[in-house]
Amino acid sequence: MTSMSEPQDLQAQLETLTTEAFRPELSEIDRLPTLEIAQLMNGEDALVPAAVARCLPQIAAAIDAVAARMARGGRLVYAGAGTAGRLGVLDASECPPTFNTDPTRVVGLIAGGPAAMVTSVEGAEDSGELARQDLDAMRLTPDDSVVGVSASGRTPYAVAAVEHARAHGALTVGLACNAHSALAAAADHGIEIVAGPELLTGSTRLKAGTAQKLVLNMLSTITMIRLGKTYGNLMVDVRASNEKLRARSRRIVALATGASDKEIEQALAATDGEVKAAILTIAGGVDGGTAARLLEESGGHLRAALGAAAR
Repeated sequence: MTSMSEPQDLQAQLETLTTEAFRPELSEIDRLPTLEIAQLMNGEDALVPAAVARCLPQIAAAIDAVAARMARGGRLVYAGAGTAGRLGVLDASECPPTFNTDPTRVVGLIAGGPAAMVTSVEGAEDSGELARQDLDAMRLTPDDSVVGVSASGRTPYAVAAVEHARAHGALTVGLACNAHSALAAAADHGIEIVAGPELLTGSTRLKAGTAQKLVLNMLSTITMIRLGKTYGNLMVDVRASNEKLRARSRRIVALATGASDKEIEQALAATDGEVKAAILTIAGGVDGGTAARLLEESGGHLRAALGAAAR
């Protein structure tokens, strides 16, 4: 049963958080012209990249740790509630079409389950037990990485997810938007992006949400670069599942090799549409079967496979 003091305790906690701070200078923002409000929002948003930049060493360290475990077959799991949970699900869902990852390799968990993507699930964010159940269903291993995401840094679902994952030997990252957060303290790698109070008091889908999106972009993208999912800045592991992606595949091979349209079509046909293998057949001067073997031996790293083909 909830005691009468608990709401007061929570209110006291919120009043100490930067993300919840009231800004009296904006108390009449609703009386301003629309353009001025837009200019204010744009100015606030411009503060976020600098806040992220201050945490780049911590972000890089977390990425290297995640990539090392994913290279051994581990998974990357995001866990959060509300906006933070939705951003994790969004980032995870973009990995299969962008990097041709198996959908089980990068996973987004949101408090309350899939329904919470579009509607509020009452009480879900306050349930540490729900986080433990969600992670137990995944059968965590020490090669997995769990990233708890919470603007406040105190959301019970995210904190419990990190604590539970760490107890099971998984790597843990705590991404928060307040300093000295419980979430960062509970994780192996704490990342605290402090971009200041929001334009609308406590509306953490604004600057805090933008900061979280930027960091999640880095976590997944740079991890995939480390795993060999790119060649330079080309998405060579793109899955050609529609006409736009098939056209992109042809363009990627062209940019990587400078080959003619005819050569590219022949290479893609010989490699069953696999962009990495097609580039290897052209740039490495090998047939489709050899390209597949070299890529397997190099762990999917195209640059390494090209080096092996040249020997």
